Amino acid sequence: MRSRICGTGSALPQLKVTNDDLSKRMDTSDEWIKSRTGIASRHLAVEETLTSLAAQAAKQALKEADVEPNELDLILSATLSADKLLPSLSCELQRELSAVNAAAFDINAACSGFLFALQTADAYIQCGRYRNILVVGGEILSRVMDWEDRSTCVLFGDGAGAAVVCADALHGILESVQGSDGARGDALCCENRKNNNPYVTNDVGLSYVSMNGQEVYKFAVRTVPEAIRTVVGRAGLSMEEIDLFVLHQANRRILESVSKRLGVPMEKFPTNLEHCGNISAGSVPILLDFVNRQGRIKKGDRIVLAGFGAGLSWGATVLTW
Repeated sequence: MRSRICGTGSALPQLKVTNDDLSKRMDTSDEWIKSRTGIASRHLAVEETLTSLAAQAAKQALKEADVEPNELDLILSATLSADKLLPSLSCELQRELSAVNAAAFDINAACSGFLFALQTADAYIQCGRYRNILVVGGEILSRVMDWEDRSTCVLFGDGAGAAVVCADALHGILESVQGSDGARGDALCCENRKNNNPYVTNDVGLSYVSMNGQEVYKFAVRTVPEAIRTVVGRAGLSMEEIDLFVLHQANRRILESVSKRLGVPMEKFPTNLEHCGNISAGSVPILLDFVNRQGRIKKGDRIVLAGFGAGLSWGATVLTW
């Protein structure tokens, strides 16, 4: 039994913030941001919650898949920026969707999160435990950014993407790989609350995302091509047989480097970072929905999905649409 993506959805906040908008608030410019990252704008949440964005994306995916919420066996959400520490985003979604028969829990693998959640869903389906699983990746990263740190905050955006994964006898996920390198995790970090109890007092303020951009870049351009080569090879395919490479949207230079190292033309690497920025766990499912809605995916196409980021972590999946 295979796990097939049979419906996708996505949602972005209404507010679109351009590089020029940011240049009015900090020492930066459209040229500085775009030349280094390829990002021209991003969406930032004002009234929206992550739960509301995820629910909107999930409803689209369920509609395309022709699956009712009460037919879901499991809800998996990948996020590092849920609205609450508890209950989880997945349980919030279960309530919003009235998915009364679904178990629900979250996964935090940062920018690789959607791939880790998708591979978890695949394992549940392959072992025969469940048949219909909702997989969501989403973030409101603007709440954990230092908006005075121009080197980091300009990179990120908010949004959510979703996929309904169903058991299928013929089509679906062919192979997956994932990995982590916790020894280098400090390259991309955000601290949680410090210890605070009757025996220790802490007045440290909130922490924000910090990133060593050069370290993350070097990690990505080496690890991602290796992961893609591995997963494609395990599937018994060649790079020429892959129709699309749907990768985490962190930086256009990273995508171009991966394209060059794999010997695959950039035309096979769709992008939306120009208008969305880096949405961490939401990046891959949002882009997948974009290309799906644009009609760029046909039945039988072979697609590679790959995510990479904090942890440091990475994951790749090759599937037949």
